[in-house]
Amino acid sequence: MASETGEYESVVLVKQEVFVYKIPPRQSNRSYRAADWNLTEPIWTGRLRMVSKGRSLCVKLEDKTSGSLFANCPIESYPGVAIEAVSDSSRYFVLRIQDDNGRTAFIGLGFGDRSDSFDLNVALQDHFKWVKNEEKIEKEKVEPKQQLDLGFKEGETIKINMKITKKDGSEVSSRLNNKKAASGGLLPPPPGGNKINPPGSTSSPSHQPSAAGAATGGAQTEWGEFTSAGVQSGTGEPTATATTPSKTNANWVQF
Repeated sequence: MASETGEYESVVLVKQEVFVYKIPPRQSNRSYRAADWNLTEPIWTGRLRMVSKGRSLCVKLEDKTSGSLFANCPIESYPGVAIEAVSDSSRYFVLRIQDDNGRTAFIGLGFGDRSDSFDLNVALQDHFKWVKNEEKIEKEKVEPKQQLDLGFKEGETIKINMKITKKDGSEVSSRLNNKKAASGGLLPPPPGGNKINPPGSTSSPSHQPSAAGAATGGAQTEWGEFTSAGVQSGTGEPTATATTPSKTNANWVQF
């Protein structure tokens, strides 16, 4: 049902049976207690309807059959003065009802089941949570939230340290990798390679030079001094006779 302002009424909660009690005046600032009421003799029994219209909310106590209004309780906030829970039970509340002339009175309200009173609490909390969010949205429209400036200022720089994980799980910094790349990418010789022994040392058969290698290396001084070739008698073929360098030769370095 639409009101004169164009807002629609929405039924938030309906409970088919509630009890109304006459409560004694509060003597001090202490909270209300349901034990002080005559719970065995309620003054009225009927239906509860909670209705919202825009941001306003009210609890209407109506007759079960005819739907005539017994009492109306406008609620501005929760927790608040309009509806207050008692201190000794979760099934009873104190309502501040109001007539058309603005006069108010306090009555006791009770439920036969705790789940009904729980539903009333949840409905009240949900409505005023929605009202709070609406007010926040309207405030942001008037005063937009300041946007964060995440851009770089003039002269600002950032530094990123990159780490590369090798196959064995260790990490190498990017600076070391760049240094290796700048050196041409040369790799060290593999371990276990064959080494050439100096002349005069004893080497295993697998490291002895071949005949072709000896003939080619004859011209290199590190393989020793060779005498001039002579002609072998009877064959007519030249032979090369290598002389073993003496220990007193200054051209050899002792290893």
